[in-house]
Amino acid sequence: MQTVHTISDTKSIIAQAKRDGKTIGLVPTMGYFHEGHLSLMHQARAENDFVVVSIFVNPMQFGPSEDLDAYPRDLNHDSKMAEDAGVDLIFNPMPEEMYPDGFHTSVYVDKLTEGLCGESRPGHFKGVTTVVLKLFNIVGADRAYFGRKDYQQLTVIRRMVADLNVPIQIVPMPIFREPDKLAMSSRNIFLSPEERRAALVLSKSIEYAQSLVLGGVTRAHELGLRVVEFISKEPLAQIDYVSIVDPDTLDNVTEINDEAVLALAVRIGKTRLIDNALLKR
Repeated sequence: MQTVHTISDTKSIIAQAKRDGKTIGLVPTMGYFHEGHLSLMHQARAENDFVVVSIFVNPMQFGPSEDLDAYPRDLNHDSKMAEDAGVDLIFNPMPEEMYPDGFHTSVYVDKLTEGLCGESRPGHFKGVTTVVLKLFNIVGADRAYFGRKDYQQLTVIRRMVADLNVPIQIVPMPIFREPDKLAMSSRNIFLSPEERRAALVLSKSIEYAQSLVLGGVTRAHELGLRVVEFISKEPLAQIDYVSIVDPDTLDNVTEINDEAVLALAVRIGKTRLIDNALLKR
């Protein structure tokens, strides 16, 4: 496995792989790997001849008061995990490599970014789509792998790819959970033992919501209120949003006729966690 830090080196290595007739799989990450990241790498390894993992903590998607400086980083640990997963190349650029002096271009997907995390994190998705499109252009992959835990991000990237005719297949992957069902996240390390236990309220509220739907509670307003009430019983939880949305448009729904996405963002202490699930009747 090779690790490179420049766009030119990355393009050169991938150009040779393509000359050799190899298909390219890309796993974009911000590093600090867990089993969820590894599941993307394993899938990429199974479906492609050459696997690229990008590790870039993207400053463009963090707001002024967010945890850019505190975001966990451990390149040595990540490199060992990636190599064990069969990755061929790690692209680990510095911010000035991705955003050199004079950089003034951004990519913005309308509508899909207005609610959910887009409402509470202004500018976040403009940073996401800009860096992801840059990575797609740098790597020129045949397939790119994204987890469903960031459901809005996945939806936004799919829309960008379709709208801009980007020649890449987006492969969605399931949410990976700890044995106690907490969704895996690099930010989980910020949780104290007490907060870690409190964080289970997210997955428990999803199970509660699904049980309500199966029991006949299909009005989204009522369902949302009951989920809010459930989460609010946890003293350490501060709700950012509880939303029930259409799986494709992310518009709020009034009734769950077939299926809908329950999307959550909850702060446990100072740590903001997200989770989601597809609710089915």
